[in-house]
Amino acid sequence: MTTSAHPQRIVIVEDQTAIREMLAEILRSDQNYRIVGECGDGQQACKLCLELKPDLIVLDARLPGLSGVDILRRISKPLKQTRVLIFSAFESPILVREMLEAGAHGFVEKTAGLSEFKKGLETIARGGTYFGPGVAALLRNVVAHPGPASGIDALTRREREILKLVAESNSTRGIAEKLAISAKTVDNHRTNLMRKLDMHDVASLTRYSLEIGLIHH
Repeated sequence: MTTSAHPQRIVIVEDQTAIREMLAEILRSDQNYRIVGECGDGQQACKLCLELKPDLIVLDARLPGLSGVDILRRISKPLKQTRVLIFSAFESPILVREMLEAGAHGFVEKTAGLSEFKKGLETIARGGTYFGPGVAALLRNVVAHPGPASGIDALTRREREILKLVAESNSTRGIAEKLAISAKTVDNHRTNLMRKLDMHDVASLTRYSLEIGLIHH
């Protein structure tokens, strides 16, 4: 990346302090970037980005408060010029697709290392899109083997509602009351969604719901 007269203004959103400080240190040593904000909480990140209107955002996928997907959905329209790189330990086809649909320009997995991170950031700063090797392989695999609708796409609207409520630790009776349906109907929907997702306990459903941003910590 060529040195520009105006360094790109950047906000780092990462809830693990050690990783956030390490990224900040790397970027401070590069005259192409100027860090204007850092935070580790989703709600705060949303506010900070809308206030500062940075050129670039480095965004983790899973954060306390709001998920990375939720943040993107809130900021991508008002911040049309801002470029966003996802730097995440979690990579699933659903998560990657949701991030891209919400407005991300690149996605680098944390296991790819810092040279990939820098390459990704430089690429999106120049207006391109970038995927780390793990994410690129994941996307190639999805394209090569599309198969039937899977994951959240395979669920009906009602099944998605019930998945969210189950993952939020609501009981069958509680879900039935909230949705004004019978407990038997809730059980039927739950059986169907577990079969479609190939998950057979509440812990798996909760983990999956967190991963795709359906619920938050």
